[in-house]
Amino acid sequence: MSNTIQGFSRLTKKEKIVWLTATFLPENPEATHILKQYWNDDSTLQQLHDEFIENTISNYYLPLGIAPNFLINNKSFAIPMAIEESSVVAAASKAAKFWMSRGGFKAEILGTEKIGQVHFTYSGNAELLKQLFEAKKAILLEDLKPHTASMEKRGGGITSLTLVNKTKALDNYYQLHVTFETRDAMGANFINSCLEQLAESWLREYREAHSNNKADLNIIMSILSNYVPGCIAKAEVSCPVSELSEANGIDPEVFAAKFIQAVNIAEVEPYRAVTHNKGIMNGIDAVVLATGNDFRAIEAGAHAYASKNGSYSSLTHATVENGIFKFWIEIPLALGTVGGLTKLHPLVKLNLEMLGNPSAPQLMEIIAVAGLAQNFGAVKSLTTTGIQKGHMKMHLMNMLNQLQATPEEKEAAMLYFKTHKVSHSAVNSLISSIRKSETV
Repeated sequence: MSNTIQGFSRLTKKEKIVWLTATFLPENPEATHILKQYWNDDSTLQQLHDEFIENTISNYYLPLGIAPNFLINNKSFAIPMAIEESSVVAAASKAAKFWMSRGGFKAEILGTEKIGQVHFTYSGNAELLKQLFEAKKAILLEDLKPHTASMEKRGGGITSLTLVNKTKALDNYYQLHVTFETRDAMGANFINSCLEQLAESWLREYREAHSNNKADLNIIMSILSNYVPGCIAKAEVSCPVSELSEANGIDPEVFAAKFIQAVNIAEVEPYRAVTHNKGIMNGIDAVVLATGNDFRAIEAGAHAYASKNGSYSSLTHATVENGIFKFWIEIPLALGTVGGLTKLHPLVKLNLEMLGNPSAPQLMEIIAVAGLAQNFGAVKSLTTTGIQKGHMKMHLMNMLNQLQATPEEKEAAMLYFKTHKVSHSAVNSLISSIRKSETV
C-alpha cells in the first residue's frame, strides 16, 4: 500500500485526519481523539488558527507562564513566556526579584538596522560594473518608491544601497547590499518585496546598458538576512559586590569571582558557550514566542553574532570594577509589534497589551532583559548549588505525571522531596513504595 497521496491540501481537516490515522497510525485507536481534543470549541477562533499555516490538523499547546517583578528602566513588568521546559519561568522570576531591590535592569537600543541582499553573478569587468551601479543607483531607488512610501511615512525605509564585490570569496559573486529601517514591523515581507523589485530593476538597467552581452549578469536570489549586527539591544544589571550577599549564603566576593570566571569560560570555550547561550535563549525564545515573533530568526541571528569574532563565544559578559559587579548582554533582535501574528493571535495581542503595547525597540529591550535574567539564574545556580537541585525539583511534577500519580501521591512526593534529592530513580522508588504500602 502506498503512503503517498495526491491533492492532500484540498481535503478538509477531518478528511486529512482520516487519511493520516488510517495510513500512519492504524494501530492507535486514540489518535483521532487526541488530535480533536485540542481543537478550540470556538469555531471562529479555531478557523483563525487553522489558517495560520497549511494542512492544519490540530493545535499544539505550549504553557504560557508569567515572570513577575521585572524592573526595567525603572518601570515594572510582568513578562509572558511560552515554553515547555520546566524551571525557565521560575528562574527568570527569581532573577527578576533578586535584581528588583538592586536597581533593576537597565536596557537600551544600540541600533535598529536590518539587512537584505540581492545575490548575483557577473563575469565581466568589476570596475565597469561599479561605474554602472553608481550611474543607475538613483533610478534603482526611484523604482523602489511604491514599495517604500508607506514605510517612509512611518519614519522607516531604505537607509543605504551599496554594491559589494565578493569575488575573492566566490568566483563571479556580487551583492547589492541594502540596509533598512522598519520601525515597529519585523519587516520581512517589506524587505523581500523591496529586494525583488531591486533585482528586477538592476537586471533591466544592466541589460539596457549591455544589450549585446546579456549573459554576463545573472540574479541568483533576493532575500533578507537574519543576521542583524546593526539591530542590537543591550541589557545590564549592576550593584556593589557587597549586595550580592544573598546569593545562596556564599561570601559575596567569592560568589562574584566564581560567577565572572564561569562567564569567562563561556567566552573562550565553545563547548561551554553553546550551552551557556542556549540558557539565554530559553528566556528570549519564550518571550519571542509569546509575542508572536519568529524565534528561529532570533536564534539564527544570535548564534551568528556569538561567532562574530571568529570563534563561538558567550553573549553575556561580567566584570567587577571598583567594587561594582556588572553583568550585561548585547544581542541582535529583529522584532515586530505590528504585522504577522501580532494583530491576529488573541493571546499575542493580550501579551503585548500586558507589556504596555511596546514599540519594537521597547520589546527588544524587554526580551534582552529576559535573556540576561535567565542567564543570571543559570550561572548563579551552576556556581552555587548546582543546576540540578532547582531544575529537578521543578521537573518533579512532569515525572509524577509520567507515572500517572494520583493527587494523594503527588502531595506525598512534594512533601518528601522538600528535604530529599530529586532524581528519576528516587521518584520511581517513592511512588512504588507508596503503592505497595496501599496494597498491603
